[in-house]
This record gives sequence, C-alpha cells and structure tokens, in this order.
Amino acid sequence: MKTIQIQDKTFATFLTENEILKEVKRVASEINRDMAGKDPVFLCVLNGSFMFASDLMKEIDFPCNLSFVKLASYEGVSSTGTVKQLIGINGYIKGRAVVVVEDIVDTGHTMVNLLETLKAYEPSEVRICTLLCKPEKLQVKLDIDYVALNIPNDFIVGYGLDCDGYGRNYRDIYKIVENK
Repeated sequence: MKTIQIQDKTFATFLTENEILKEVKRVASEINRDMAGKDPVFLCVLNGSFMFASDLMKEIDFPCNLSFVKLASYEGVSSTGTVKQLIGINGYIKGRAVVVVEDIVDTGHTMVNLLETLKAYEPSEVRICTLLCKPEKLQVKLDIDYVALNIPNDFIVGYGLDCDGYGRNYRDIYKIVENK
C-alpha cells in the first residue's frame, strides 16, 4: 500500500485510478442512457470535480454544454458548514436539463445551496452526479441520481480532492491514516 505525505498528514491508497475509472464509465453509461436527446448542461463544481468531470465527459456520447461553478465549504480537513459561491453560473440553462458534477457529497449542504441557486435559472430538471458520497455523513435529504462510489467518513485526497490545496494531482485516492 502506497502512502503519501501532505504537510503533517499521512495518507494511504484507498482507491486506485483503475477502480475510479471503472465507476466513472459506469456512471457515464447511465447518464448516456438517461440524458440523450435532452441537450443537457453539465455544471461542474470546481476545484474538486475537475479530474472527475474530465474523465466523465470523455465518456459522454452526445452533444452537450459544459460550464463551471466554484463553491467553497472546507477549511483544512473540516467542513465549515457555510457555503460561499466564488464563481457564478455561466451559460444559459433556462428550460434545459442540468447535470451537476461534484467530486464528493458529504454533509450535503453545498449541494443544497447550489440546487437552491439553480432554481432561479429555471432549468427543466436538475440531476446530481457525484464521484463520491459519504452516506453516513449526510445531514440533509438529497436525491443523488448518479453516484460512482459510496465511501465511509474518512478524509481523502487525490483525483481532484485536496487537503489545504494540496494532493489534487494524484491519480489515485488516498485516505488519511495519521493526523499529527
């Protein structure tokens, strides 16, 4: 098992790139089935979803639009409980299907905030697609349409996920094993 060091924290391999990509392809297949002919806008939540969004979009087999929104709710390894919208929604989504592409849903507060914001833009429907979900940590009711992997409530980095801005560049996902 490979370990990595980020600042004063040690992380061990949790999910390999191959395991991740297998689930990304499965989720893309579901989206291809459900969204074909709907002219969807994929709205990717930065920074964390950039790797997932990139690999997911390579598997989508119909024309679509891609846009980005940047939200923040973490400081260090803990959720602040407050969501700040940093970059607004770009692109015209009124009357169109929207697929929100997220890296991880844990408490669900960030997603609830984004869904509330999206209502003002009057999409025809909104679906949630997340690479990772922590069901035991959810604090709100959410209907998540596409989940690549359900995981336990461990702090993780890699494949776009970070610890204080570090670790996003790793191909695998690592979980914390030591927190000094």
